[in-house]
Amino acid sequence: MPLAILALAVSAFGIGTTEFMMMGLLPDVAGDLGTSVPTAGYLVSAYALGVVVGAPLLTALGARIPRRRMLLLLMALFTAGNAFSAVAPGYGTLLAGRFLAGLPHGAFFGVGAVVAARLVAEDRRARAVASMFLGLTIANIVGVPAATLLGQHLGWRATFLVVTAIGLLSLAALALLVPQEPDEERTGVGQELRALREPQVLLGLLTAVFGFAGVFAVYSYLASMMTEVTGYADGTVTVLLALFGIGMTLGALAAGPLTDRALRPTLYGSLAALAVVLVGFHYAAQSKATAPVAVLVLGAVGFMTTTPLTMLVMNKARRAPTLASASNHSAFNLANAGGAWLGGAAISAGWGWTSPALVGAVLAVVGLAIAVVAGGRDRAAPAAPVAAAPAAAHRESAAVEGP
Repeated sequence: MPLAILALAVSAFGIGTTEFMMMGLLPDVAGDLGTSVPTAGYLVSAYALGVVVGAPLLTALGARIPRRRMLLLLMALFTAGNAFSAVAPGYGTLLAGRFLAGLPHGAFFGVGAVVAARLVAEDRRARAVASMFLGLTIANIVGVPAATLLGQHLGWRATFLVVTAIGLLSLAALALLVPQEPDEERTGVGQELRALREPQVLLGLLTAVFGFAGVFAVYSYLASMMTEVTGYADGTVTVLLALFGIGMTLGALAAGPLTDRALRPTLYGSLAALAVVLVGFHYAAQSKATAPVAVLVLGAVGFMTTTPLTMLVMNKARRAPTLASASNHSAFNLANAGGAWLGGAAISAGWGWTSPALVGAVLAVVGLAIAVVAGGRDRAAPAAPVAAAPAAAHRESAAVEGP
């Protein structure tokens, strides 16, 4: 893989650490700022809201900016948001800092996915995108636990300073390793918006919202399930969360080559497997012997959906894939919020701590149904004639969906 993809993966590591580290820092932040833990929990929501708003907005605003420069601007904004969070004097300013840090998240991964795909041969595009996402999964293995420990011993502000340093390192790596694209690779806002209105792109985004919500219906309450149901001590939860991150990494490694070989079958298979695993998780969480295996497998099959979903919307957007790819991350964060809400509603209704797994299984089945409907539309649609286009645009229009 080109070294530019390593720069993208390092950036993804910093973004992934920032996104998830707040969950482990909530008690420390709440105590230091004189607020309650539930109120501090809105700091997680502020970041997610920043992602949902920033992904389409910043991508559209930067449609005419060369992608290498856009990556640098987005990483600079991310770094500034974390630096601002580190010195925030109160809860309100920290809330603003979290929102600011979340704004470039989706746009960065959207632009980065297009850049990564264009750095390699056609038959290795999904592997390149999956390699970038490895930084995100490794953040859950190393970055988030390390950030939690650092915050507990040196204070939560030190954690934000370290992530700021990672942002500066990422800026240097992107500037040195990511090549400048030719002028003809740029697209306009109108072209990006037209691509986003494609029915198959919208169906892909809808698949992401429902399918990935099944993962977050469980992940949002994983710590409580492991302590309240399985019987693990609080200190063991960090290890289990790292185990989930290992599963995510294994899923990303498997998804790349499988998606390059056959996109839709990989998507169908991963969503179907996710539904089955979620049902099994409901029962496996009852035992200390089976719960760790269930956590690992859930991370793997859950994250296997991200690469085919990303490649699907990029392929369907064809000549203007950047906004569609960025919007996919808005869809993932809507899935995050929706899955957490539905899982919490099931617990509040008295269905039990593991009931979110069954809710998640239903969501995964809905996502699979949407994906199958979209696949049927593909098979029913007549082949479109190939219009004259620049070479770069023609390369982008090729699909890697398989049978």
